[in-house]
Amino acid sequence: MPKVKTNSGAKKRFTLTGTGKIKRKHAFHSHILTKKTKKQKRNLCHSAIVDTTNVKSVKQMLCMK
Repeated sequence: MPKVKTNSGAKKRFTLTGTGKIKRKHAFHSHILTKKTKKQKRNLCHSAIVDTTNVKSVKQMLCMK
């Protein structure tokens, strides 16, 4: 049986917290920042926790059970 490979895109985007939750970054913070407000850019720079509806698919991409 072949090895199960992790999704290399997900490997770069998600990290695990100490309690087992999956941490992610916000989108829309990489370019075209001139038209975004200071408040919007400030709120996008913080990390967030993956929503419970997406945890199953993210864990599957990371080869976690």
